[in-house]
Amino acid sequence: MKAKFSFRLPEIILVVLLLFSAITLGFSAGGFLVNFKEIGFSIVSTVQKGVHNFADGVSGAISNVHDLFTMKKEYDELKEKLADYEYLQRNNVDIRKENELLREQLDFATSIDYKNIAAQIVGRGPDSMYSIITVDKGVSDGIKKGMPVIAIQDGNVGVVGRVVTVGMGTSQIMPIYDDKCNISARIETTRDLGIVSGGGGIDKPLSMSYISKRLIGDIQYGDVVVTSGENGNYMRDIPIGTFTKIEILDYDSSLDLELTPILDFNRLETVLIVDPSQGNDRMPFEEEVKETAAPLTTPILESDVEVNTDDQILP
Repeated sequence: MKAKFSFRLPEIILVVLLLFSAITLGFSAGGFLVNFKEIGFSIVSTVQKGVHNFADGVSGAISNVHDLFTMKKEYDELKEKLADYEYLQRNNVDIRKENELLREQLDFATSIDYKNIAAQIVGRGPDSMYSIITVDKGVSDGIKKGMPVIAIQDGNVGVVGRVVTVGMGTSQIMPIYDDKCNISARIETTRDLGIVSGGGGIDKPLSMSYISKRLIGDIQYGDVVVTSGENGNYMRDIPIGTFTKIEILDYDSSLDLELTPILDFNRLETVLIVDPSQGNDRMPFEEEVKETAAPLTTPILESDVEVNTDDQILP
């Protein structure tokens, strides 16, 4: 059963009068007008603030994305520049190292008494256990069969071998570690004479024969063996190697001696081929540059001299 609500006329009139009075009072005091404005301003300002914040957020996001792409581009450019810089640095180091090696070789080449020709190693013979070294100089450069070959490495001068085959533009060298190579040599400290022979491989030691047992107390590990200069094969006192084994054999009157070459043949790149029959006409590098660069202070012209009938030059 539903409840019925009914309003009597006096009550309705009372409510209407109260509302009318309240509205009239509000307008007369200006309260409703101000409140409406404040409410409208609050609503509008809130909406504007929201729109502004949203726009700022979108603008900031777009700006951040743009900055991110810019930074990525700059990063890639810097990364590429760094790679180029590292490449240039490596090249500079290699160039400086190569220049130092060339300068060291040039200084040594001008200091020895014989004519010498610098050559680059261009090949090694795998069919003979790397016992043949090929260089880029030949007959056209003045190379002859039998010429001794030396090199300087890390400040140390050492014997490489000798020329065995000569072509027009290349030559082949038999290195000292070849088992067919035999060199007349002396112990640098005692000056005793013996023969140094190759072991047959680039990583095998050399051996020295015909050194008497009586020298067992006179030689030590690390002593240097040099060329004797005899037989005309090599110049005198060029280092060959150092002792790494000194033993006595009961059945032999000679010591069992092994040597490690002065030069590291695995790192060898350039050599000097020497012609002992000719003197060295090279001048030191500084003097060569000075002479090349020095201008003539008083040039002589053809008009400054006169030739008479007696073939004498008169001023």
